[in-house]
Amino acid sequence: MPVDLRSDTVTRPSDEMREAARDASVGDDVYGDDPTVNELESRAADAVGTEDALYVPSGTMGNQIAARVHTDRGDEILVERESHVYRWELGGLAQLSDLQVRTFDAGERAVPTPEQVREGYVEESLHRPGTGLLSLENTHNARGGVAVPPEDIDAAAEAANELGVPVHLDGARLFNACVALDADPERMVREVDSVMFCLSKGLGAPVGSILAGGEEFVAAARRVRKLFGGGMRQAGIIAAPGILALDNVERLAEDHENARRLADGLDGIDGLSAPTPDTNIVQVSTEDAGVTAEEFVAACEDRGVLGGAHGEYLTRFCTNLDVSGEDIEAAIDRVRGAVEDVAV
Repeated sequence: MPVDLRSDTVTRPSDEMREAARDASVGDDVYGDDPTVNELESRAADAVGTEDALYVPSGTMGNQIAARVHTDRGDEILVERESHVYRWELGGLAQLSDLQVRTFDAGERAVPTPEQVREGYVEESLHRPGTGLLSLENTHNARGGVAVPPEDIDAAAEAANELGVPVHLDGARLFNACVALDADPERMVREVDSVMFCLSKGLGAPVGSILAGGEEFVAAARRVRKLFGGGMRQAGIIAAPGILALDNVERLAEDHENARRLADGLDGIDGLSAPTPDTNIVQVSTEDAGVTAEEFVAACEDRGVLGGAHGEYLTRFCTNLDVSGEDIEAAIDRVRGAVEDVAV
């Protein structure tokens, strides 16, 4: 069997999750009648300390709903240039909300400094639409799963709020950041106006994400979810595993340890460079081996390890709850063989 390190989205629901889905109490969620969805939303809001929460089919939908609710058409949205909402959501900011994008480069920090927020801000005028939203990301996927400290989130959010700009946090892997930094989720999102987090990544649920914020924000988000085609009916069947997923937060530490072991092992292979990760994302450079990421990924697949090319010489491996310590050791040995197969 291959060791699947393409993403933490590839995990399969546990037997307990399958049983919960089978036995879930259901109703029509568009009418607010699904008790399991209602329970999930209540527990999710409690988990991050917000007034309310909304169950959505995907993290992308959650981010796009937030952008639509917070802004007016034609506004600018300030985003990190490698952020998921900008790079990997099919231009949804423009297509769904008519937003213009202004980027900043946060580098390894992964979050803007207050100075960058102020520099990127555009004041509304007769000629300019103005900045309508600042979007942050934690952990930052493309920056190698960087766990951003709450103090850095606070500083960026406070700078935006001083300018009258709301802040959304793409927290697809929020709990990975909280576990890595030993930070309370409520503390992590204290200064932002909305947050999205995924149930279907490291937490292991088969479907869904949560969009959380104030009561008025969530009420507006519920209408936009319907507009975007996300109004669900007997959704308790998929929400029930999500409730169980909320109990998987602490075990994310196992994924982080496996990622560190993987990075250490790969870094010891001639031609590869793999920095120690903050969380569960391992970035591997093959430039010294003279092998492109596409070639490397193909060779690894032939050897039984699945990953993904994220740049000309950059490959991403992502640990998850279906990958054991034994799998990590096997992956290191197989990758060593893959490098020998293709190195020039």
